[in-house]
Amino acid sequence: MAGKTFSFRLVTPLGKLLDTQVEAVQFPAHDGLVGILANRAPLVMKLGFGPLRVDFAPGGAQGQSGSKTYFIEDGFAQMVANKLTVLTPKATTVEDLTEASVAAELKVIESQAPTDEAGKQRQREAITHSKTKLAAAKALRSK
Repeated sequence: MAGKTFSFRLVTPLGKLLDTQVEAVQFPAHDGLVGILANRAPLVMKLGFGPLRVDFAPGGAQGQSGSKTYFIEDGFAQMVANKLTVLTPKATTVEDLTEASVAAELKVIESQAPTDEAGKQRQREAITHSKTKLAAAKALRSK
């Protein structure tokens, strides 16, 4: 089984959320979804926003099994020597991602009135991120 697993760390500015053995990880890169399995060639990649799925190795160090999904917002991923590290400014478990909380976040963003073009662009990006999170929250509730 050791040849089919690899080390995975999920790190945010608040600290390390995960540090465990996994069988697979799927994350949103800046240009599409990427799937990682054990013994992958080295990689450094810019992340986008969307769901990050972790498939835990049976009998992992943290006692986790099955899968867990987070919603991440940008960052970087590095795979080297069978160790994947994901650095992201924000990672929310899908269980904590509710339609109400995301809709409230979207309402706040839409109520802001940026005065310059850069502010308007940031607002458009934040609205897109929130709408993506809202769609993810709705999809999770329908399962």
